[in-house]
Amino acid sequence: MAALVVVGFIAAGVYGGPAAGLLKARNAFVAPSSPSARAQQTIERATGAEDGPGVLALVSESPASPTVAAVARTIRAVPGVAAVTTPPPGAAAGRSPLVSRDGRSSLIAVTLRAAPDPNAVVSSIETALHGRRDVVLGGSDVAGKEISGQASKDLGFAELLAFPLLAIIAWLIFRGVAALLPIAVGGVSVLGSFVILRLVNEVVSLSSFALNLVIGLGLGLAVDYSLLLVWRFREELSTGADVRSALLTTLHTAGRTITFSAATVAAAMLTLTLFPQRFLISMGIGGAATALVSCAAALLVVPALLVLLAGRIGRVKPAPEGTGRWYRLAHLVMRRPGLVAAGTALVLLVIASPTLRVRWAGVDATDLPSGQSARVVSDALAREFPAQELNPITLAARAPASAGPQLDSYSHRLGALPGVTGVQPPRYLGSHIWQIRLGAAGDPISSAAQRTIAQIRALPAPAPLLVGGSAASFVDQQASIASALPLALGVLALVTVVILWLMTGSVVLPVKALLMNALTVATATGVLVFVFQDGRLQSVLDYTGQRGIEQTDFLVLAAIAFALSTDYGVLLMTRIKEARDGGRDNREAIAVGLEHSGRVVSASAVLLAVAIGAFATSHIIFLKEIGVGALVAVLVDAFVVRSTLVPALMALLGEWNWFSPSALRRLHDWIGIEKREPAMARPAGADLTGAIVTAPPTGS
Repeated sequence: MAALVVVGFIAAGVYGGPAAGLLKARNAFVAPSSPSARAQQTIERATGAEDGPGVLALVSESPASPTVAAVARTIRAVPGVAAVTTPPPGAAAGRSPLVSRDGRSSLIAVTLRAAPDPNAVVSSIETALHGRRDVVLGGSDVAGKEISGQASKDLGFAELLAFPLLAIIAWLIFRGVAALLPIAVGGVSVLGSFVILRLVNEVVSLSSFALNLVIGLGLGLAVDYSLLLVWRFREELSTGADVRSALLTTLHTAGRTITFSAATVAAAMLTLTLFPQRFLISMGIGGAATALVSCAAALLVVPALLVLLAGRIGRVKPAPEGTGRWYRLAHLVMRRPGLVAAGTALVLLVIASPTLRVRWAGVDATDLPSGQSARVVSDALAREFPAQELNPITLAARAPASAGPQLDSYSHRLGALPGVTGVQPPRYLGSHIWQIRLGAAGDPISSAAQRTIAQIRALPAPAPLLVGGSAASFVDQQASIASALPLALGVLALVTVVILWLMTGSVVLPVKALLMNALTVATATGVLVFVFQDGRLQSVLDYTGQRGIEQTDFLVLAAIAFALSTDYGVLLMTRIKEARDGGRDNREAIAVGLEHSGRVVSASAVLLAVAIGAFATSHIIFLKEIGVGALVAVLVDAFVVRSTLVPALMALLGEWNWFSPSALRRLHDWIGIEKREPAMARPAGADLTGAIVTAPPTGS
């Protein structure tokens, strides 16, 4: 088995490693079937070019300078460039959208030919202008390329940061060769997930941002599952069991827990695929693949290594049961369960309250660090080019060539709408397609711009038409998410309840788990809004304040927080149920369950926080938000929700925790998932949560 693992690891590295350069989904934050996306596609099919300039060259010279003409000639000669627009030589300062306020800088607007991936053309333009210090490139196409490139750099840095930190923390926990097991499984999990992403990418184009999620979540879950297996194996060895019996019991108990955990995490992440945006689909597939591969890697790799290294694994030092600090904490909480539950919930709700005032933002050059060229150009546009149209709107109308007079009259009515700052005459593109360009006031994601889009779409038109542009795309994104959200939430709740019912046999515990998960998610998103939307801790976290939170980013964080919250709920619940099935009453089962799982959950939370919190080092603002939010979710859930709120609520519910209607009870028994083997004999009063000690080597 060990040899097969090594061969599989090498094969996964060879095939899965190049995935980073193959995942290139375009317009990943846009709903492909939305009206704005179809408007863009219609214009591109009719003209063979992109709908508007995707590259802006900022030249530090006046419009009449020979430098501007030379730069324009250089760009025009690049294959894949459809059109180049320069400012008129005599344009007055601040009067032309391509001339700065002081007249000392000029913009060259570049429209690319329509292509699945504009990055190659952008790279060619950058190469053609290499070495020129008087030109800076920006625009949406350049921003997209730089965001992807920065995310790849951040991915490499996160790997360099996470692996050593995880190794150090694992060594502090295990103090021996066992510390290497979680890291080994983490590597297998990440590369295995890369293989799946590459295979899926052959059918459905995926976003490269999924790779960042795979690294963080893959390392975290692999460490989590490996830790659980090693910990339980040590416990069984400490009862005097031989290696084979200890391994069988470990797989029957911890292995079952890991299987349920991976199923719930995968289900939570897969709900993201119910949304149309390719970014969310990619994150959902990546997260689900990571959970399942981490489970498979842990259950296939760790048992083989446990057998090989059993003499070097170390043992859990037995101590009298009921003397550990987690046991005492559980009973302390259950002395006043109502007060603890109310107080903890109130504190978390206060932290979560900023979620109620979340504002949505888009993805553009402002997500980049201030030194990136697209960000430099974006800042210059806002600061130095007052006549630059920052909110263009494009209408694609389907009408015969003879419809010019009707469309011209319609364009005049468009120009009279509030918020519309200018209208270009209708332009016939051929094949019964007309194009009308508008200018609108305000930022594309502002409320004023959204009202303008609504008014344009409400105005009766003489022909079928589609409204495109950044403002329309933002409106359509919100509409598509809102329409898919009820189904996603319903599927998430149903699947989670079913999986947890299969695990516990109770209908109460799954519902309680949903409420606890929702509280953890709300707490994490509340911190997200409080920090990033409000612009706090900018110097500490190294970011520039945003006007809001990107909506798809918010959903990804919510899915991750929900998944990890369920993961910890499964770890705790299985130990409580195991104690109750062993004959203990409800409160004692809670205390013993927390005693046996407390150290595992807390150690796992620290390791997982390091792995997925590495996102926080990213220079891309929406990746940084995921890192910080997920870190908060992991720590709050492990150290607050599971250690205080869950025991308190379970104490209040008493035997109702385990309630299930008789019909469902019979169905659960018929399915037979809970069929158990006889428990291993344990020394009377033994506590298997004591200190870790390293056993002297007894063989390899």
